[in-house]
Amino acid sequence: MTLPGDSTVGPPLREPVEVLDRDDGWERVVQDLRQCGTALVHTRLADWCPQPEDVPEMRRLLGRDWSRHLDLARPETRVRHVAGRLLLKHAAGVMPCGDPENLELGYGPAGRPYLRGCDQVDISLSHAEDRLLVGLTTTGLIGVDSERADRELSGPGVSRHVCTPYELISLANLPEAERNPTLVRLRTLKEAYGKAIGAERRLRFTEFGFGPDGKPMEVHRPDGTPGTGAEWAFRTFLLPNGHCVGAAVYDAGFDGTRAALAREGASSPKWAGPARTAWR
Repeated sequence: MTLPGDSTVGPPLREPVEVLDRDDGWERVVQDLRQCGTALVHTRLADWCPQPEDVPEMRRLLGRDWSRHLDLARPETRVRHVAGRLLLKHAAGVMPCGDPENLELGYGPAGRPYLRGCDQVDISLSHAEDRLLVGLTTTGLIGVDSERADRELSGPGVSRHVCTPYELISLANLPEAERNPTLVRLRTLKEAYGKAIGAERRLRFTEFGFGPDGKPMEVHRPDGTPGTGAEWAFRTFLLPNGHCVGAAVYDAGFDGTRAALAREGASSPKWAGPARTAWR
């Protein structure tokens, strides 16, 4: 996996910050936003799960997202949906976007989420098992994805759906022990890039690729030639909890927004969410 630290290509992108609850760890998130314009946050799903009987409070906090919540059939999917949206609201509390309790999520034509009334901030959300991951940026666009690093993806059937022809050749030349970690890395990067450009459900993984690990990353065409420039940053991180995180950030040249964020004073969230009794 790429090593922690700033990206060598594109906007700076630092390793994800673990927040242990609604108070612990957010200072690092603020620091990353002030210095880089981007922050990645990961946390436990259990810390953001509401009590099932707290329906009125959930409905109030989800706002227009409530109908989308009701359309989810599986109870565990509903829990992840609520927890993720509450984490996003809390994370938005570090940005100058107004009262986070009143923020609502909107969705673009392709289902890409955004913060209503807060166009200067882009967001992305992912979950894997018992973990939540949020990306925030004021530079332009962001996409994040996470997978278990030991998830079994290797095999000809899977790799043909994940890799470009050039990546398949590179994969075949790797030692057997490195192939599955490489596939997990490529998948998270491609999911993150698809989310960032709002084409997650329409972009085939075989139509674009990435270079080898340990080198400056950019999107490649199927034949392995470069397809993006220095306006994009791509990183993967291996977290201590065993998850692989992929992130894609696009710098649209909004330097003024980042300066305004620092000037207005990004700060730790002042919104603690619903009353403590509403949480497990």
